[in-house]
Formats: sequence, structure tokens, C-alpha cells
Amino acid sequence: MGRVLLAVIILLLIMAETGECVWLNLPRSGSKCVSEEIHNNVVVVGDYVVISDDHLHPTPTISSKVTSPYGNILHHMDNVTHAQFAFTSTESGQYLTCFWADRPAEGAALSVNIDWKTGIAAKDWESVARKDKIEGVELELRKLEGAVEAIHDNLLYLKRRESEMRGVSETTNSRVAWYSIYSLGICILASCAQLWYLTRFFQKKKLI
Repeated sequence: MGRVLLAVIILLLIMAETGECVWLNLPRSGSKCVSEEIHNNVVVVGDYVVISDDHLHPTPTISSKVTSPYGNILHHMDNVTHAQFAFTSTESGQYLTCFWADRPAEGAALSVNIDWKTGIAAKDWESVARKDKIEGVELELRKLEGAVEAIHDNLLYLKRRESEMRGVSETTNSRVAWYSIYSLGICILASCAQLWYLTRFFQKKKLI
């Protein structure tokens, strides 16, 4: 029973925690971007560092920008080799993070390592443990509680998105059906008009 409970806890934490490291090779000109779909009211924390593939010293600097689905700038830094960003999402959709070299003419090959965390994975559990004076099993239970809440929020978000997609699908099907009816009606009217015109034409020519 204990092993089953432990497995469930681990599974819930894996499902709820979203944290990933992304490695980007920046082009010598232009920008390189990475995006992630995030729903509303989610904590996002990012940490990135520049690495010179040519081992240049000092390391060339880059610029970065994080934008929301509606184009709001949430983070913008110039001339950095290491920086962090943190925000709580206020819009649902694709959040875009872009990087580009400040001096592309130098031709240095650069890479950016991004540690991107969202939701419960972005929470500072060490601060929570110190503040509430908890540790061990109690701390893990607190993490589990946060994981359950995160999963519940994700399920509600997916349910809402599914409802929206179903509504769009039903609206599209309805419009296609009405378009088909209109097209059929126009074809019938055109055929009747053509038949009437041919009948009048043959009558004038006294062919019928």
C-alpha cells in the first residue's frame, strides 16, 4: 500500500511539475525563439545563460524578449550573458521567448541554455519550508497538495478549451450546411432561369 501511494505521489508530481532545459544555437544573424502554451494565472520562471561555442572571452552578449500571446512584452534585456525572468501569466496561449546576438557581425557561434519552469515547478519550496517551518513528509504532502491543485486547474483548462473547440466546430458545421443550402438554391435558380431563357429563345425563333 505504501509503495502504491508513493508511486501515485511521484506520478502526480511529474504530471503537475513542468520544468525543462532548452538548448538553442543562435544563428549568426536574426533571432531564435522558443514557445510554450501556458494557460491563465500560472507562475513562470526562466533562467538563461550564454555560452560561446568558440570559447571567446569575454563571452559575447545577447538580447532577449518574452512576449505574451497578445504581444505584451513581459521581459526584455540587452547586452547580457546571463539573466532571469519571472511573471504570472494573465493570458492563455503561446508565450514566445526570443534571443539574438548583439553583435552578429563578429560571427561568433553562440548557444543559449534556458531553464524554463512553470506552475508548481516554479515555486520556491525551500522558502515555503523555512517560512512555515515544515520538512520531510509534511513538505512532500504540501507539494502533493500543490500538484493536485495544478492538475485540477489543468483539467479545468482542458475542459474549457475542449468546450471552445466544440463550439467552433459546431459553428463551422452550421455555416458549411447553410452555405451548401445557399449554393444548391443558387444552382436551382440558375437552372430555372436558364431553362426559362432557352424556352423564350426557342419560342421567338418559332422552333417550338
